[in-house]
Amino acid sequence: MPPREPNPEFAEAVLAVVASIPPGMVMSYGDVAAAIGSRAPRAVGAVMAWYGGDVPWWRVVRASGHPVADHEARALEYYRTEGTPLRWSGDSFRIDLATARHDPSA
Repeated sequence: MPPREPNPEFAEAVLAVVASIPPGMVMSYGDVAAAIGSRAPRAVGAVMAWYGGDVPWWRVVRASGHPVADHEARALEYYRTEGTPLRWSGDSFRIDLATARHDPSA
């Protein structure tokens, strides 16, 4: 069952933050929530599920640095194109958050 449609004002705020993440950088769902004064990373996930195709969705990752589940291969293409720092372990990867985390307040 998909998440229910998010509040329009919340969705606009989330999408504005995601649209502002520079190429090669990422934010976690929690980072995006904090940037808009929220403590609801799951609500950010709901916005991305509903409207994420309109923004660079691959720049929003799980707190572990892993990309959106079931979209890893497609995200990897974007990461390679943008030069996003990656950490590999065998055949799996995650984003090097220490290097690639975007801070919109900086």
